[in-house]
Amino acid sequence: MTDAPAKTEFIAVRIAVLTLSDSRSLSDDKSGDTLVARLQAAGHILADRDILPDDRAAIAEKLRQWSRDPSIDVVLSTGGTGLTGRDVSVEAHRDVYEKEIDAFSTLFTFVSMQKIGTSAVQSRATGGVANGTYMFALPGSPGACKDAWDEILVKQLDIRHKPCNFVEIMPRLDEHLQRK
Repeated sequence: MTDAPAKTEFIAVRIAVLTLSDSRSLSDDKSGDTLVARLQAAGHILADRDILPDDRAAIAEKLRQWSRDPSIDVVLSTGGTGLTGRDVSVEAHRDVYEKEIDAFSTLFTFVSMQKIGTSAVQSRATGGVANGTYMFALPGSPGACKDAWDEILVKQLDIRHKPCNFVEIMPRLDEHLQRK
């Protein structure tokens, strides 16, 4: 008789949501609401939520603060990934990243191409890691947030997703900071 493989238990991830906008508040933050609803429906925990104006230094400081917070595993920001002068979230994220997840941008573009065609070229969505915390900068539209979550993040933030996922390597993200 052969033993069946052990079934992996779901691990809830603690996720902070940051909306970047000069004009939104929590009462009309549809993209932030979309992310919160989806992460909670998937069984994850909303660790924190905030809205900041499009200010690179303030965004980077919030990302640094959250990346050092042991109660936050992932940061999802929405807004500021376009090409206009006020779109600075990608630069703020890159100010903080220790490592960029290059394939996230590529995969997001592929997913977006299927939905909005060549207009996908205007998004600069990005992902990276800092202080053992995953960070993703998503566009500010609810549709783009749905696409990023439904097509990429819901799978990669689920330890049961095979052949590999972000959750299974979380304990090793900051191993370079640990004493030998």
